[in-house]
Amino acid sequence: MADDIGLFEAIYSQRAIRKLKPDPVSDELIHKLIEAATKAPSGGNTEPWAFVVVREQATKDKIAAWYLEGWERTYVAGTDSGKNLPDNMKRVYGAADHLARNMAAVPVLILVCGKNAPRQAGAHSGGYYGSIFPAVQNLLLAARGLGLGASLTTLHKFHEQDIKALLGIPDSVETIALVPVGHPRGRYGPTTRRPVEEVTHFERWDPSTT
Repeated sequence: MADDIGLFEAIYSQRAIRKLKPDPVSDELIHKLIEAATKAPSGGNTEPWAFVVVREQATKDKIAAWYLEGWERTYVAGTDSGKNLPDNMKRVYGAADHLARNMAAVPVLILVCGKNAPRQAGAHSGGYYGSIFPAVQNLLLAARGLGLGASLTTLHKFHEQDIKALLGIPDSVETIALVPVGHPRGRYGPTTRRPVEEVTHFERWDPSTT
């Protein structure tokens, strides 16, 4: 197992890693990722999450085909396969396209699910998802800390009912995020983000801040 790194080093260098090696990821590492996810806060300490770890190739093949269909429906046609994107977005598009076309080769897919999902949008649903995504972020940071690559994806949602049927997931459970995990081909950060001064408002909204 890789040596743990400092919290802020993980935060400042964690980024979506979409090019992954097919090498196996050990049970020990998967356990540590999910254990880290379960340490996240949740509304009322309800811990509404559940995790489905997928390694079987036939299952990954089906999920990958559905994911690719969602990718092509959402991004490929509208961007002319990335050709009409700004230069700074072409690299991101290329990595995302690579993942969509190679999802079946990723060693581990982790579906982050929510139990007792709200049946309609509203204030309650916001709190519900707010109890799930901290667990997703913990999982991503743990992957960075352990030297693994991972990314948050949601395009599987186009075929959520198919995936739930495939994996035997009950109707009361929602598949909220699909996290591909593997040993990275790419490198970690540092990431480039807008300065704090550009995104922070004190006391009230400052219209001069963009």
